[in-house]
Parts: sequence; structure tokens; C-alpha cells
Amino acid sequence: MTPVSRSAASFAPCASARDVSTIEVAAITAEGRYPVELSIDLLIVGAGPTGLFAAYYAGFRGLSMAVVDSLPEAGGQVTAMYPEKMIYDVGGFPAVRGRDLVKGLVEQAAPWEPKYLLGRKAEGLRETESGLDVLLDGGDVVHAGAVLITAGIGEFTPRPLPAGDGWLGRGMVHFVPSLDAHAGQDVVVVGGGDSAFDWVLALHPVAASVTLVHRRAKFRAAESIVREAQQLGVRIVTDAEVAEMRADSAGALCEVVVTAKGASPLVLPAQAVVAALGFTADLGPIENWGLEIDHRAISVDSTMATARSRVYAAGDVAAYPGKVKLIATGFGEAATAVNNIAVALDPDAHLFPGHSSNAE
Repeated sequence: MTPVSRSAASFAPCASARDVSTIEVAAITAEGRYPVELSIDLLIVGAGPTGLFAAYYAGFRGLSMAVVDSLPEAGGQVTAMYPEKMIYDVGGFPAVRGRDLVKGLVEQAAPWEPKYLLGRKAEGLRETESGLDVLLDGGDVVHAGAVLITAGIGEFTPRPLPAGDGWLGRGMVHFVPSLDAHAGQDVVVVGGGDSAFDWVLALHPVAASVTLVHRRAKFRAAESIVREAQQLGVRIVTDAEVAEMRADSAGALCEVVVTAKGASPLVLPAQAVVAALGFTADLGPIENWGLEIDHRAISVDSTMATARSRVYAAGDVAAYPGKVKLIATGFGEAATAVNNIAVALDPDAHLFPGHSSNAE
């Protein structure tokens, strides 16, 4: 498959491209379904930050592209798990909320009009004379010159809170999509890792009270955020577990019963429980694509190429010696992958794309 003949140095977004300043990330959802066979230069599997930046870069290199993700909204883990959390290690942003980073990435890619296949799962991969066919759930097929896997940690499932059985969506959540939803509430956060303390610190300014419950005396979280929570006066109950969640006469969560070693049961007021107990993850069908898998990640070379022709990987899902799993790292890997994909699709193309500041 030959890529669209546009060079990065000479291409400018068409005048009819929609005004990206008005784009809402929530509008990039599973409602935009493409139930027909699609032929493109590049299919990006994973709509997290790395995948979204890869979509921009593919457009910059003149490649037609689509982005597929099993989640219903763009943003991957950032949208699903920590849209309200502040991110401090992305270049150019002293601090940026997860949802705002995703919004910016969607806007950055928008002039190139990527097709979003959200709420869809990439299940199968087969080679063809012209490239690759990716089979989606439901039987749809995407014909692509190359595939870039940016699937992060893959499919993730939150670890359950035994006492919370039947309470999910009725007062218990695993992630906090909106801090405002918990304004004025008594919130109990369960867990001892970074995510648990991140939610404690994020909720503290808006909630009526925040209590952290952890089943051990020591925490997995970084000492700095544990210390910050302690300095704020957050109530922390250790060597304890949530034994029961109680409802009021209307069926709404009102209390949490906590049992601690050597102490009487503690009854806490609670209109919300955040079960931040971590999650299990796997690559799903991608593990059966004939790739070299290393500890639930895909081995790549310096071009981000996998063991299979025209299949590349970038972001947390990619593995190589010295790998550091950061959003910032994923951006660089996406650029490396797309530039090499451009050459793989068109041997006459230059690996170095030129500088985006020169694109007029």
C-alpha cells in the first residue's frame, strides 16, 4: 500500500478542517463507528496519549490513519483511570490534568482527520499482498499498510473490594472521573499505593472528609505523597479492612464499617468509596499475533519494529533494554515508529521528516 503523496515539509491542513479549538474529547467516543471495510496507510491500536500523538505524527508524514481502542473514549488509561489527576512530567507543561492532556492531543491530531474506531477490539492480524488486515470484533476488517500497537498495559481489570460486591456504581468507584461529583461528601479511599494517595490528595480540597484505609502498616506509595497526606491531617487507618458497606433507607451508601487488628469495629460516614486496589492487565488477542512477548510487553528494535513485518509498537506496551515507561517516552517512540513506517511504506521517503516549524 502506497501512502498518500504528501511531504511533511509542504503539507498544511486543508481549509475545510474543523475548528479544533471547539473539540470536546467526550465527542470522540464509540458512537463514531465505521462498520465498513477501511483501507488506510496506518492502523494505530490504542487511543492513549502515545496513540493519539502517533495519529498526529502520521498525518504530519502524509499517512492516512485510523485509531482503534476497546474503550469507548479516547485517552486510554488517562481518561479511564485518572482524568482529574495532575501530570507533571510531560514536556512543556509544569502541570496538566489528564483530561486536558488528552484534549490537547485530540486537537493536535484533528487537522489530519484520523478515523476513531472506539469501543472496538482488534482481534486478529493477517498478512496480505498489499499489507496487513486487522480483524475487529463484529467481523469488520481494516486494510492497512502497517500497524502500530500503542496499547499501553493492554486490557485492565480493577482488583475487587470484597465488601464492595454489588456496590459498584452505587457509591463505590475504582477511579474518579470527576472530583466535583464528590464535593461535600465523606469519602473513604481503600488502598496503599500511589493511586490511593493521589486520590486522597485530589479529593481533600473538595470532599467534606477523606479517610484512607489500608490493610497493612506500610505503604507502597512514594514517601513524599504519604507525608503530604499526613501533613494535611488526612485520617489514615492502617492494619485495617473494609468489612461492610451500609445503605440508608433510600438505598444510598451512608456508612462503612472498618475492622482493625486489636480494635473495635470503626463506623465511618461515607457517601463514596474509592477502591484503589490496583488492577490486573493482559494484552488480550494481541498476544496471539506472532509477536515476541516479554513480561506482557512487545519486544521491539531501535526502529520500534516488532518481530513481525510492518508491525510496530510504542509506549508502555513496547519493550527494549533500558526502557522507561513514561508518557514523555511514548511520544518519542511514536515519532520514531511513524517515521520508520513512512519509509517502510514508501522506500523513496526520507526517514527524517523535516521540522514541523517549517511546515507552511
